[in-house]
Amino acid sequence: MYCGTELWKNLLFFQLTQQKLIGGREIEAFPDMPVNLYEALTNIAKIYPEKTAIVDNYDRPCCYALLKEKTDTFSSYLKHKKGISRRSHVALMLYNSLEFCVAFLSLTKLGAVTVPLPTKYKKQEITSLIQKSDIQLIICDEDFYPWFYDYEKNGISVLKSGNQEEHYGFSKYYEFSTDDSKPAGNREDTALLMFTSGTTSQSKGVVIKNYNIMHAIVSYQKILNITEKDISLIPIPIYHVTGLVALLGLFLYVGGTLYLHKYFDAKRVLTCVKEHHVTFLHASPTVFSMLLAESKRFPELPSLKNLACGSSNMPKEKLSQIHSWLPHSTFHTIYGLTETTSPATIFPGDASTSKYIGSSGLPIPGTRFKILDENGNDLFPNIVGEIWISGTVVLDSYYKIDTPLLKDGWLDTGDLGYFNSEGYLFVVDRRKDMINRGGEKIWSFDVENELYKIQGIEEAAVIGIPDNIYGEVAAAVVKLLPGTALTAESIRQKLKSKIAKYKIPARILILDEIPITPNGKIDKKTIKKLF
Repeated sequence: MYCGTELWKNLLFFQLTQQKLIGGREIEAFPDMPVNLYEALTNIAKIYPEKTAIVDNYDRPCCYALLKEKTDTFSSYLKHKKGISRRSHVALMLYNSLEFCVAFLSLTKLGAVTVPLPTKYKKQEITSLIQKSDIQLIICDEDFYPWFYDYEKNGISVLKSGNQEEHYGFSKYYEFSTDDSKPAGNREDTALLMFTSGTTSQSKGVVIKNYNIMHAIVSYQKILNITEKDISLIPIPIYHVTGLVALLGLFLYVGGTLYLHKYFDAKRVLTCVKEHHVTFLHASPTVFSMLLAESKRFPELPSLKNLACGSSNMPKEKLSQIHSWLPHSTFHTIYGLTETTSPATIFPGDASTSKYIGSSGLPIPGTRFKILDENGNDLFPNIVGEIWISGTVVLDSYYKIDTPLLKDGWLDTGDLGYFNSEGYLFVVDRRKDMINRGGEKIWSFDVENELYKIQGIEEAAVIGIPDNIYGEVAAAVVKLLPGTALTAESIRQKLKSKIAKYKIPARILILDEIPITPNGKIDKKTIKKLF
């Protein structure tokens, strides 16, 4: 077993206390963390009332005092006019915006449950998620309002944000009472119901509580040393756990400044970094690949001190390229899931120059990991097995489903990996993506990492496809840098001296773009269909 509290003991100053929850669960948590994000906002608004908290997509700033005022006003409207109270389920289908932040914080104040809906989904997919969520109210951008015309007939209210380009979208929802200043939420209330990625029929509702969120935020703050002086931006959908916890929640907690972009645009992101002296970026490997493609236009970004990357495999070659571009930045690889409220491991120091490059770091304080074989036996260091996690950031339950993925407080992540003797986690594959070629196991990340070493390959993904002889063989898709003359056969030839013959992809497709999911991850289900 690998204990995060022990592994960070000599690297970081922190204190954890044993806390017993109402249901009997015991957790290790930071003793001084706020009850929830609304309390965090209240605290920081007293310290930095005039400091800019949010700059929206249209470059309009909002200070902490005004953000709290808007939150209190909107929460009062929701309570008195919409009947929202503790444990009410409210869906948000809003773009990255001040309105999203205000709605989320208002619901947190009321002790209600926020159900973020992906703005990249189609109407049918959203309907499927709403049917699973016991929604009482939908708050949506005006773009999506026509989707929900018929919901009020079924007892679900719909509240539309106004024209955000022209003005604050909730300006017409004014306060009806001032007698509700005391927040209703506590640390054990469910704050978020977030759905895992995948098809809507298979996605599971992850129940995230206030203590999960606050422990994750404080862990990020202490390990990454984020302070009120930091500036960041959210160019990825805010409704992901990274956007909500690792960016919005973290920066509200410390009193930093966040820029919100409605849509991702690599050039706009880097322009924002340059012009507004952004100090911290947290994004997926796909986003960092897109930023790298624009790096020649932005050769120097001296303000950018801290980088963080999670959600999927970050190849060593990409890390090295980023270090060459931004040698003054510290790059933290991160491993986590929606079920771990974002962080499960964080790399201490700079992963791009470490002898442990390729690792996702150490388990955060308050978590425990174990690596098990197929029979549930603990494995020794450096042996690949199934990754299981328990701890303060790990969910208690999925919404209205029982699953063997949760057992005695332990989460089966569905990922495969190993720890080295120093306690660093190396993730080698998703269990479902491991390729079994006639009994020989192929980790897709291993082959992808070798593909990234080939000059001219910008992005790569490896999957398993059916084979009459071996049952399954490796196949790959690659995106080439402009002007590159590589072919499928020349790529295979270059791999021959690098990896075992059985690992070399039997088929390679060269694509203009590699498919990605609405969550910004490489879409291996769609890639399989291409073959």
